[in-house]
Amino acid sequence: MAGPLIAIVAGEASGDALGGALMHAVRARTPDARFIGMAGPAMLAAGCQPLAHIDELSVMGLVEVLRAYPRLRRLRENLGSRLLEARPDVFVGIDVPDFNLGLERRMKCAGIGVVHYVCPQAWAWRPGRARHLGVAVDRLLALLPFEPAFFAKHGVDCRFVGHPLADALPLDPDRAAARAALGVASGAPLLALLPGSRSQEIERLAPVFAAGAAALVAARGKCRVAACAAHAGQLERLRAAVRAAAPALEVEYLHGRARELLSAADVALVASGTATLEAMLCRAPMVVGYRLAPLSYHIIRRMISIQRIALPNILADEALVPELIQDALTPQAISAALGQWLDDDARRARYVARARQLHESLRVGAAARAADEVLQMCAAS
Repeated sequence: MAGPLIAIVAGEASGDALGGALMHAVRARTPDARFIGMAGPAMLAAGCQPLAHIDELSVMGLVEVLRAYPRLRRLRENLGSRLLEARPDVFVGIDVPDFNLGLERRMKCAGIGVVHYVCPQAWAWRPGRARHLGVAVDRLLALLPFEPAFFAKHGVDCRFVGHPLADALPLDPDRAAARAALGVASGAPLLALLPGSRSQEIERLAPVFAAGAAALVAARGKCRVAACAAHAGQLERLRAAVRAAAPALEVEYLHGRARELLSAADVALVASGTATLEAMLCRAPMVVGYRLAPLSYHIIRRMISIQRIALPNILADEALVPELIQDALTPQAISAALGQWLDDDARRARYVARARQLHESLRVGAAARAADEVLQMCAAS
């Protein structure tokens, strides 16, 4: 008898990483489990049979999503039909709620158990989504410890499983080993640039990140700069964006080595998103930047109900790291904020101590807990 068939749909690099970790944890318990869905490199490496690739969903901003809506709707309809034909034991939607909730409602109506992994940030914006989750999903898996209480108010079965990144990264990063692996000389400040995992993020953020790095180098002199892409396919786009904005800036380009780079870095400039959590777990002092199309930002800022958007700041409930958003994201502001980290050893020490406390709160065996929840759903199907 074949093992359980689990459908997983991830829509971006962070969700693909979560999906890959979940698959490994499920197979540790049920070796004959099978997986299908929308996958990226991590899920493909873990053995997922792809029905679509996460790059097909690589769109950021409200205006951009509206333009791509006909294509995204066709993608979701086709994917849903193929999933229903395969009849999985359970469907796991990872993040991207605007895409996944429609699929999840369709699966649930067909009698398939539904797990949504990564809570929609209804506590931050668009709180009305919380009410719809109970209709679309059977179980919600939270990465952050404060989320279950929020969703319980809306009648959603939400369970904290922790964050796989917190499990994957050591509580005490080996900074010396990371710097040696990257060939960083002692005394040479290393600036890490991580402008995002989406193509549109690279196009919008990499130029201003590069200009900010150039301003820092001009103000301080010797400084090593390394920019990291999520995968090899993005390297040329990243190079072109950086060179166009700061042709004289010397930059080393990496891909798939974000954790090593963040562990080695003296300071990092990071796009808002999961990468900010990764930077915190690597103990990299950071400046968080983000910029959307003007119309998208104008619409979204009216929906946001929290003061801070960077995950380290939300978890700490304080301004742990600087945020430079939209018009505030300028080369001069970037250079000044990065320089403050380099100049204040006491601030860096306080940050590292607080980051370790937050790391411990998230490090509870996330993939194993998530796998147990998914397999419980399989057993109930």
